[in-house]
Amino acid sequence: MSKKIYLNNEADMFAFAKQFAATLKPGNVVYLYGDLGAGKTTFVRGILRAMGYQAAVKSPTFTIVEPYPLGDLTIYHFDLYRINDPEELDFIGIRDYAASESICLIEWPEKAQGHLPLADIACYIDIVEDKRIIRVDEK
Repeated sequence: MSKKIYLNNEADMFAFAKQFAATLKPGNVVYLYGDLGAGKTTFVRGILRAMGYQAAVKSPTFTIVEPYPLGDLTIYHFDLYRINDPEELDFIGIRDYAASESICLIEWPEKAQGHLPLADIACYIDIVEDKRIIRVDEK
């Protein structure tokens, strides 16, 4: 199933992220596609805020993964932009992160095809002028 959401500003992005967060379940793997500056990390920040995380949310561009513990649930935010060789992810045990008590949000999944757990949901964020369009494909 696929749907498109049109967003005029950051407030719209956060409002949609809140709706989206309500649909996530432990064990979900979400791929986030989009150019630099499309709003992938902003979307993740909105999801985390909607799920009750109030501390700083930063892009894991240099750390590859940031964990966000929320009680019994942990959300892992991956940014694979700087991955040079997808086999690097095998060494950090990326498939182990996709456990039943976690949710994985993965930016730039195209950089590591074949080395990631399969996605339950793929989100494609496009920039159109100064607005965003998010297409959500559920598997």
